[in-house]
Amino acid sequence: MQNFHKYLSRTDAEEKWGFYITTAGCSKTEGNQSYPINQDHPDTHNFTWNKGRILNDYYIVFISKGRGVFETADQQVYPIDAGACFLLFPGAWHRYKPSYKTGWEEYWMGFNGYYPRKLFKAGFFNKKKPVVYTGLNEELLAAFQQLLTKIQNGLPGYHMQITGTALSILSLIYNSTLFGKENSDDELAYISKAKFILLDAIEETVSMPALAKQLAVSYSKFRKDFKQVTGQPPNQYHLEIRLKRAAELLCTTHLTINDIADQTGFATVFYFSRSFKKVYKISPKTYRNQSRASQ
Repeated sequence: MQNFHKYLSRTDAEEKWGFYITTAGCSKTEGNQSYPINQDHPDTHNFTWNKGRILNDYYIVFISKGRGVFETADQQVYPIDAGACFLLFPGAWHRYKPSYKTGWEEYWMGFNGYYPRKLFKAGFFNKKKPVVYTGLNEELLAAFQQLLTKIQNGLPGYHMQITGTALSILSLIYNSTLFGKENSDDELAYISKAKFILLDAIEETVSMPALAKQLAVSYSKFRKDFKQVTGQPPNQYHLEIRLKRAAELLCTTHLTINDIADQTGFATVFYFSRSFKKVYKISPKTYRNQSRASQ
């Protein structure tokens, strides 16, 4: 994960739109590392564990890896594990931090407008139940990644476009409040966790034997079960989702091919280009040129 955050200004048009994003980002805090690791935030958003913080907008924080704690003004302390989302409400004191032993990886977005206010007022999200366990939800992770990619690209009109992605995030979280997270009793449910971990590691290579060990199964069983569920061996699956992300970046950004190779976990641009051509039958440069010509 490459740490990123951005604060967004809003226009009168976005106010009238009724739903706007105020900030979004992602951050990785290692074990034995102080938190928050990045102090490059406005004074309104900086906080320490001792003082806590009060914000003026709605926020969703999604923990994709690690564990920690979240505390609210009524002194409710919630243990937070990977696959948990917690909601921050305007004017409500709170504080949170990762475990010093494990650290965590987090995604967040801040938002406001009359439409989200209407959703919260209608009771779709409960201030007294601010933690929602979505589980290691691939759709939710992909939606956060898509949100951040659109913000990083900064293409014309993206401020209003990202509200659609934000609404998808809200709907996925609300769905979890109704139906709960995925059934963990299924014998092959651990493959869903593996797929989530691979999607979360889209910017790097992954040792599949090490992943199998993390999942407490033998590598041979992991490989067999993974292929049974997805139709592909885990290495090939991970390679193809990284290449899919690379194809999206080629179409929607002005990043150099070298930068795209780096952001999708390829050690060299040569290896990236060779892998891309093997799957897409054309070079990354040609793919980008054809995409732009068709727009």
